[in-house]
Amino acid sequence: MNSKSLLRSTVLLAVAAGIAASPVQAGAVSHEPPSEGVQFVKLDPPQPVRESARTEAVEFFWYDCDHSQQLEQPLQTWAEKHRADVALRRVPAIWPGSPEEGAQRAHARLYYTLERLGLVERLQTGAFRSIHDDRADLTTEAAAVDWAVRHGVDAQLFRQAYRSTEVRESVDDAAAQFVRYGINELPTVVVQGEYRTSPTKAGGVEAMPEVLNYLVQQEQLQKR
Repeated sequence: MNSKSLLRSTVLLAVAAGIAASPVQAGAVSHEPPSEGVQFVKLDPPQPVRESARTEAVEFFWYDCDHSQQLEQPLQTWAEKHRADVALRRVPAIWPGSPEEGAQRAHARLYYTLERLGLVERLQTGAFRSIHDDRADLTTEAAAVDWAVRHGVDAQLFRQAYRSTEVRESVDDAAAQFVRYGINELPTVVVQGEYRTSPTKAGGVEAMPEVLNYLVQQEQLQKR
């Protein structure tokens, strides 16, 4: 399997750096509480959070990643259940120096354009579907604008946001966050800047919400 396939399928970005990939244990179920070093790891150093009243959960994803697409609906459902006590923040993954950095930057620009226009909730699933099911190449401005127009977005407003300084700065910051958080797999979710879990840690994409529940519970207990 070539490096591009590894990035898109197994999604262990560190493979390109020579780190062996661990298989994703699809369907794995554990009746024991998640434990550090197994289902999740601690960040060293911890990262600052943007929320104080609610626990922050940060998802690192890539539109062209199969497992990121698989997590999208379960994560949305999980976030909705925790709307009162969890703030979900998404960061499009940009792995500096990787063969996919250009595509990842383009997809990050698409995401931050949607975010700036308040359209993430409405079009996030559609972006995944277009890239995976329709094989749409949304890595150029022209293609992104055409896609947005087909989804009912005003072309001029989309183009202005796409070209904005704010979106460009957000893309650069996403690349910096990828490094700071020590991301080596997609998708990855970081809870309160302290704990990181991912498919190979949790035991599969479908097991991640349960691990996130545990991590949020632990954070909330510490606040009491």
